[in-house]
Amino acid sequence: MRASPSGFGIALLATVVAAGIASAQSSYPCAETNSNLPNPYRQAANWASPPRPWSPVNAVAVDRNNNLWAVDCCETDDCVPVIELGPDGKTLANFGPGLFVEPHQAAIDKDGNLWVADAAAKGMQGMQVTKLSPDGRVLLKLGKPGQGAGETSLDIFDSPTGVAVASNGNIYISEGHGETRANNSRIMVFTKDGKFIKTFGTRGTGDGQLRSPHALAFDSQDRLYVADRGNSRVVIFDRDGTFLAAWKQFGRPSGLAIDNNDMLYVADSQSSDAPSAANYNPGCQRGIRIGSVKDGKVMYFIPPPVPPDPKMQPPIGIVVDGNGAIYAASDDQKDIKKYVKD
Repeated sequence: MRASPSGFGIALLATVVAAGIASAQSSYPCAETNSNLPNPYRQAANWASPPRPWSPVNAVAVDRNNNLWAVDCCETDDCVPVIELGPDGKTLANFGPGLFVEPHQAAIDKDGNLWVADAAAKGMQGMQVTKLSPDGRVLLKLGKPGQGAGETSLDIFDSPTGVAVASNGNIYISEGHGETRANNSRIMVFTKDGKFIKTFGTRGTGDGQLRSPHALAFDSQDRLYVADRGNSRVVIFDRDGTFLAAWKQFGRPSGLAIDNNDMLYVADSQSSDAPSAANYNPGCQRGIRIGSVKDGKVMYFIPPPVPPDPKMQPPIGIVVDGNGAIYAASDDQKDIKKYVKD
């Protein structure tokens, strides 16, 4: 059936408008955001009652009931990595022994299933993306356990770092952890049932390129936001993989999240003023930057908590619930910080 001219025009206009909005959102140095930004949040003390002390943790997600799901890096054989906490911090579920090596980011789909990207290998384990039901059943595994991949492989992951779910249920996975080696630095797309669809993005510094992407999130318009940590920027694509914009103002992003109001939350755990450092990003302070995806302007800055050891990085993983509470997960500090508005 032939599409009507009016229908085609509306679709074309929507595409142009979406691209125009993103390209109009300008990038500016993150140093300009470091002074005089308000911090309307306070850290909630002793908010969580997990079944055990936290292990190193990056992977956090929030479901439609505002329950927090955390998947940490178990350090003992008897550790059970998946923990569900209610908004009051009480444990609701704990499952998944032996499933993961280095859970890196988590996401929840519209059916309440938990997706976990496991970025490391240990023997014939890890390097996969796992789909779990809310009661802990393994529904699907993508990738091959314990195996890394070259750029031509479509069924083996090269250190999957991030996972996000589009409105149509498709699963987007970033791969390429670490910057001391050449890696894929790309996005792979699958159906919710694990069928490969496409890949986009290549390793580099140009428009549409990535260097060790570290986390993913979608906004309400199905634009994909990538924590392009190696390039110290947030890169934005449409759902089809078309490059829209790259923003430097949110710092060197290790983690990012977008709430129901299209506010972007970016955790910068690495920026350094040392010219010789691999994470050199002059003028950027470590912490959490918050701004609207509508104009890309950074509005708030949350300074990082003082760590027990100054060598420890600030939180890396970040997620926001429907009430506006921010959860910031730290592998170095083995903790999840909760921030609420004053």
